[in-house]
Amino acid sequence: MISIKKKLNIAQFQSLIALFILCLCLALMTDNFMTTDNFWNVMRQISVNVCISVGMTLVILTAGIDLSVGSILAFCGAVTAGLLSNGISIPAINLFIGFTVLGAVLAGLFVGGGLGFINGYAITKFKVPPFVATLAMLTMARGFTMLWTKGHPISGLGETFGFLGTGWFLGIPMPVWISGIVVVTAIVLTGKTRFGRYIYAIGGNENASLLSGIPIAKVKIGVYALAGILAAVGGILVTARLDSAQPNAGFSYELDAIAAVVIGGTSLSGGRGTILGTVLGAIIIGVLNNGLILMSVSPFWQQVIKGLVILLAVIIDKSNQKSE
Repeated sequence: MISIKKKLNIAQFQSLIALFILCLCLALMTDNFMTTDNFWNVMRQISVNVCISVGMTLVILTAGIDLSVGSILAFCGAVTAGLLSNGISIPAINLFIGFTVLGAVLAGLFVGGGLGFINGYAITKFKVPPFVATLAMLTMARGFTMLWTKGHPISGLGETFGFLGTGWFLGIPMPVWISGIVVVTAIVLTGKTRFGRYIYAIGGNENASLLSGIPIAKVKIGVYALAGILAAVGGILVTARLDSAQPNAGFSYELDAIAAVVIGGTSLSGGRGTILGTVLGAIIIGVLNNGLILMSVSPFWQQVIKGLVILLAVIIDKSNQKSE
């Protein structure tokens, strides 16, 4: 146990050292990086990825993967915006249902949880590999988004809803507060509840967990449903910040989420990782994205660099596993 804890601490320090070196290099290479405005800009951008990455962490801890979070984010943001802007109209019975901000947000979260539930159900009940099931949901959710929006943005959502994405409370942006609540809740869930212990047990050894009486199907379905809800939270934050639901929102967000999880020290094999590590990984990804933009690096090279970072993180993860 002592040796394992030491290795986990070393892995955490590796991420911290990488973040420190990255910030130092960017501070020396651009004058705009070390400014208050840029700091809060980075924190707002990171907030969305933190929400998605926390859900991704829960999934990967069970030795799964979720490629659909970006598309679920887009669809849930569009649903929330559509209900808030247009409500639901049923001409056949002359019925119109309007939605408050709270009602529209809850509906968006419900849709996210439902799509995540479908992922988990397909994986556990029909034994569809997580990669295939969530890849199918990625395509379906993106299609649902296009059908719902008819390919056009939904805008004009009001100041109250916009406050969730652009407002400030006690000197801190609302998205940071919301992502902070998500992180604290996830830490308690994984560290202080039976459900959290089951997540680690299933990722560590699913066969042993089954023999121990752990309800594997229920836990996995719950995990994927939570990932869908947190993707919906990210979609609501993006929509509120832009005051518009974009049909192409969330494109490739799943890659940033996976990168944050892996860089944060969570093993792709499952059973090992922490929420705080994922937050640190999300900060590294956010700072890297921000720095590349400030330095006017081509978007094409940005993709190459992020891909190399992910590859390096996976190599380090595999090296740590071999040394255990």
